[in-house]
Amino acid sequence: MKLLGKIALVTGAARGIGRGCAVELARAGADVAVNDRRYNTQTEVLLAQIQSLGRSAIFVQGDVFERMSCENIVKQAVNDLGRIDILVSNPALQRRADFLNFDPDTFSKVIEGTLIGGFHMSQLVARHMVKRGGGGKIIFISSCHVHIPYARSAAYNAAKGGLNQMAFTIAAELYAHRINVNVIEPGWIDTPGEHEVFGDDLMAKAGPALPWGRFGTPEDIGKAAVFLASDDADYITGAALRVDGGILLQHAHE
Repeated sequence: MKLLGKIALVTGAARGIGRGCAVELARAGADVAVNDRRYNTQTEVLLAQIQSLGRSAIFVQGDVFERMSCENIVKQAVNDLGRIDILVSNPALQRRADFLNFDPDTFSKVIEGTLIGGFHMSQLVARHMVKRGGGGKIIFISSCHVHIPYARSAAYNAAKGGLNQMAFTIAAELYAHRINVNVIEPGWIDTPGEHEVFGDDLMAKAGPALPWGRFGTPEDIGKAAVFLASDDADYITGAALRVDGGILLQHAHE
C-alpha cells in the first residue's frame, strides 16, 4: 500500500494502459479519479473494480484534447476528492499512413491529441500542486517509438518524441516545488486498440515472437506508474522508464 492516502487522476482510463494504471494505483492504496470521454459499461466496471479494492473512485467525464474540458476535469477531480497528488497523463491518438500520403489534418490531430493534450493536463495539475504545496507526481505515458522510428507512424513518432522533451523540460522547471515529472515508455502492449489495428490473428502470432515471449500488459505499465508515483522514486525526476520487455534489444544478436 505504497500510495495509501494519495489521490490520483488518470486520463484515458476506460481501457488499455490507462485502465491498467488506474487499477494498479488503486491496488497500491490510492483513491482514483477516472477520466474518459464518456461514461459507459467499461468505466462502470472499472469504478466497481477500484471500489472492490477498498478505494474511492469517481468518474470525470471530459475530452483531454480540449483545453476547456481539461480545466473542467481538474476542477471536478479536486472538488470531489480534495486534491490531486498524482497525474497519469495518457492522451494519445495513433494514425498510421505512408508519409507521402499522410493527410495534413490527421497529422495535426495526432500531434494535438498526443502532445498538446498532455501539455494541457500537466500544466493545470501542476498549477494545482504548486498552489497547495507539498509536491506531487506527474507521469506521462510515452512510447518506445521515441527510440524506433517505425515506418508509417511519422505523426505519432514526432508526438511521442516531443512529449518526452516536454516532460523533461517540465521536470526542470518544477523540481524546486518537489514535483517529480517522469515518463514511461511502453513497448508493444496487449490492448483493445492494438487488436483493432492489427487484428487478432496477427496479434496471436506476434506476441510469442517478442523477446520476452509475450506482449506487455496494461498492468505492467500500471506497476511502473505505481513505482514512479511512490516515495521509492522520490529521487527520480526528468527520467524515462522503458517498459518494453526488451523490444529495443531484439536485433542485438543479429
